[in-house]
Amino acid sequence: MDILKLEYFQKVAHLGNMTQAASKLNISQPALSKSINQLEDSLSIKLFSRNGRKIELNQFGKVLLEYIDNAFLEIKEGEKVIKELAGLKMGNITVAATFPHFFPSLLVEYLKYYPDVRIKQVQASSIKMSQLIKNNEIDFGISTTPIIDQDIEWIPLLDEKIFLTVPDNHRLTSHRSVSLRELEKENFVGLVSGYGFRDITDSFCKRAGLKPNFVLELEDSGAIFKLVRMGYGIAFAPETSFLSNPPGVKPISIEFPDCKRTIGISFKTNHYLSEAANNFRQYIINYFNDIQKV
Repeated sequence: MDILKLEYFQKVAHLGNMTQAASKLNISQPALSKSINQLEDSLSIKLFSRNGRKIELNQFGKVLLEYIDNAFLEIKEGEKVIKELAGLKMGNITVAATFPHFFPSLLVEYLKYYPDVRIKQVQASSIKMSQLIKNNEIDFGISTTPIIDQDIEWIPLLDEKIFLTVPDNHRLTSHRSVSLRELEKENFVGLVSGYGFRDITDSFCKRAGLKPNFVLELEDSGAIFKLVRMGYGIAFAPETSFLSNPPGVKPISIEFPDCKRTIGISFKTNHYLSEAANNFRQYIINYFNDIQKV
């Protein structure tokens, strides 16, 4: 089978639309249709069910797509290994995190020792992170929700307390600790539902019988301290977020319920990792071990 025809088939199968697939592949729709027909003729099997403009995989097409997806993943892995061995992409690392606030201080220290390494960091929910790992789109995921799936390993790194964060002029700044039951009349700012940290803090509130009034919900955790400082509301914040001593906000301990979370690093066990990536993983483990000793 012609690998180009398989690539065309894969694109049509994932999009379910011949016109969109042709546009993505930068070929004409008649040329794409001809290629798909030739592939089906070579197999003597129809791969799609067609109903007017609508096109869907049949049972044979679904089986073939699974094998093609896996084959192309393996080809990409082989390409990466070869380029690493040839020194063409030495020192490239991709990592996703559900809470990117700690990355600046972590990366500054790492790049002091390894200035030639190139790191790409993205923010992702735990669900999205699992998919990125399975598709070999990232080397590592750092999350507060265990990512457990076939061929994925999750290593706990750190247990940390969760604090309440208030602006410096808030009525609670004189308190050493607070119960979540006392916060019914407060406005909150925080992450949207679906992010690991939001799900964790929602569970704490449920245990305390609190329905927090979220006036602002964001996908960018880096903006939350700024909004708290500006007086839009109070927020939950993990212990590691105070490593950089953010100005204008104060952390307050939560006395009820016991609010803690576990940070972990995940990776695909059969995904090729360069020497630089293996080194980075060990650096991450050591970094969080050092935090626990402080």
